[in-house]
Amino acid sequence: MRYVSTRGLAPPVGFSEAVAAGLAPDGGLFVPEFLPDLSGELAALGALPYPELCARFLGRFATDIPAPELGEVVARSYGAFDRPEVAPLLELSGGLHVLELFHGPTLAFKDLALQLLGNLYARQCAVRGETINVLGATSGDTGAAAIHGLSGKTGTAIFILYPDGRVSPLQERQMACTGAANVHALALSGSFDDAQAVLKALFADGAFRSRHRLSAVNSINIARILAQCVYYLHAWLRLPAAERRTAEFVVPTGNFGNVLAGWMLQKMGVPIHGFRVATNQNDILHRLFTSGDYQVGAVRPSLAPSMDIQVASNFERFMYYSLGRDGDRVRAVMAEIASKGRYRFSGFDRDTFSSSRCTDAEIPEVIRQVYRAYGYIVDPHTACAFKGLDPSRPSVVLATAHPAKFPETIRAAIGVEPTHPSLEALKGLPMVRHKIVADAAAIRGFIESRAI
Repeated sequence: MRYVSTRGLAPPVGFSEAVAAGLAPDGGLFVPEFLPDLSGELAALGALPYPELCARFLGRFATDIPAPELGEVVARSYGAFDRPEVAPLLELSGGLHVLELFHGPTLAFKDLALQLLGNLYARQCAVRGETINVLGATSGDTGAAAIHGLSGKTGTAIFILYPDGRVSPLQERQMACTGAANVHALALSGSFDDAQAVLKALFADGAFRSRHRLSAVNSINIARILAQCVYYLHAWLRLPAAERRTAEFVVPTGNFGNVLAGWMLQKMGVPIHGFRVATNQNDILHRLFTSGDYQVGAVRPSLAPSMDIQVASNFERFMYYSLGRDGDRVRAVMAEIASKGRYRFSGFDRDTFSSSRCTDAEIPEVIRQVYRAYGYIVDPHTACAFKGLDPSRPSVVLATAHPAKFPETIRAAIGVEPTHPSLEALKGLPMVRHKIVADAAAIRGFIESRAI
């Protein structure tokens, strides 16, 4: 399997090279040259435990890694999860299911991809005898999961940019309290979109990128999207047979990567009925799917900070497929968005996608409603997905973070403060973070002084 750029100007590369690079040389995102058809394999996949299912699925894409090695990487990646099924599917009531994606080391869905990516990086360093410097931008959970996946790993250094004061205190502690010498948490002035813009500017500097063997840990890295496809497949295979073809997956998302993974799996022949894109008050994706208008606005800090995004970078991959894999058209659209801050799309599949919006004023009430109805506590991001559920069809709500990561919001909503031992342990640890302006030159200098 080879990987091509969404913008059509980069030569195809293998899986390991696409993972190492993160961003394509032409500024586009890597995508598989084709999407395999899994429809004939579904019956055989149904009985596999999560790690084996993941190894079998990724074997179709990571064709330059021997199958036994890939199996070992996957097994290591999910060995630290606190549930043997990795991503348990719970039924709250008839037809309403929750897919819990927060049983990894940092209690967020990003662990399912970033534990794997960290081990792929470590394998690559060992095989090639090279070091690697990993750069990422986060609105909360990505940074913590990426750092945990690489903390202390030989041959790696990781630099995570996050908006100062706009992540939860516990999310910040997960990034800044590791004590690992290869971890650098950078608190930027500005928003997540500012951090993401700096990241893209640094990757556009070819000489800098090559000199430091820079790789992207954000969901622009194709390994993350492919790893996320697996939990959709795992959940679909565990739904009651009568619900599989009608169930809607309800996905809290800001950067579009989470829902893109499910949509790509659908294109591989898994008959998922559809997806609801659940946004917070930073609702660029809701506006897109209701009006066709992709218009960047100002980011407003919210109770669901991991979704405080106005530039959904993974939408470029969806656009690539929607525009017939035409790199010229993708470049033209991206140029218009960059120059005008908006683009009007048409022809979305309304039978596949719907969307919803949940404001800060509504999130606590949704948390209360879910707790009263089911005795189940949801974090603020997952709460956005519970707003406006369609009772006429089966639903799978993706629970993206453990509620203990947002104790103040939960306590204010239901008078209960959820806890988790790993988070309690963080509270007494010293923080090591670096405040820095959201400027490519300043961050380039920081990386230059600490890269390995």
